[in-house]
Amino acid sequence: MVPADQANRMQPPCAEGAEPAAATRDSALHAGLSGARVLMAGCGDLGMRVAALLATEPGVGAIYGLRRRPAEDSPAGLQWVQADLADPASLAGLPAGITHVVYSPTPGARDEAAYRRVFVQGLRNLLACPAMNDLRRLVFVSSSAVYGEHHGAWIDEDSPTDPQGFNGRVLLQAEALLHPETLNPGCSATSLRLAGIYGPGRTQLLDRLRQGLARAPIDTPHWANRIHSDDAANACVTLLRLHAVQPCYLGCDDTPLPLHVLYTALARHIDAPTVPVGPAPANIGSKRMRNTRLRSTGWAPAHPDARTGYFAK
Repeated sequence: MVPADQANRMQPPCAEGAEPAAATRDSALHAGLSGARVLMAGCGDLGMRVAALLATEPGVGAIYGLRRRPAEDSPAGLQWVQADLADPASLAGLPAGITHVVYSPTPGARDEAAYRRVFVQGLRNLLACPAMNDLRRLVFVSSSAVYGEHHGAWIDEDSPTDPQGFNGRVLLQAEALLHPETLNPGCSATSLRLAGIYGPGRTQLLDRLRQGLARAPIDTPHWANRIHSDDAANACVTLLRLHAVQPCYLGCDDTPLPLHVLYTALARHIDAPTVPVGPAPANIGSKRMRNTRLRSTGWAPAHPDARTGYFAK
């Protein structure tokens, strides 16, 4: 059992020299987005948060959001493109000259066929579009589900992948499509493997705690990782800006937590019932994610600990 005070900021420090001084880092790493024509391929909550950040970036040329059904409300400057990534014919109307893509579609159902349709076939369809001929950077929003079970050990981008569920397996297959040999010359791509996203509008866990439905093991802690939706969006924009990218980055806050520590803290804050002891969620391995590589780009989480981030205003 890990006491709550010991769970706070348990991420080990970065290796010496991993994060250069801010001024040097910014000038050396960030290319900027002047003239960029950015497409959010799949533009739900995360995509619209990315679009809102891009609207404040100096010199961005255009911001497009691709959805099967465009949302009624959207950030200023976002132009909707109605299309289906799994339908190549519908992509013929994409605006020409797209230079940057954030690929973050939402499957129509929680099953393998739906995931394969949008993440694998959809990505193939998009990369084959003439509108992508000028593409310079693609950020593929992936998941820590690709890593599987690590029994509470620290993991980073070089840790072995062994997904336990179909979602992680399909995402790995999609990531394989981003190999440099499959991309246009001058284009680079990276995968952002996000921890569990929380934030405004994402109330499922809090609802389950209020209803007394959440369970967590104690004797053998199950380590959980989280990232606030605003921090995830900021990570996407950071990776769009970089001169050069690594093949993948882990996107998480600074504080992995035993599940019972996280659930207990949240339950107390909302006056929910005491969290009973029970099994960990199925097909979600216990691991502690290290965000050193993403932090080396200059990104830092505004919400470093989910226990306070859930209730940030």
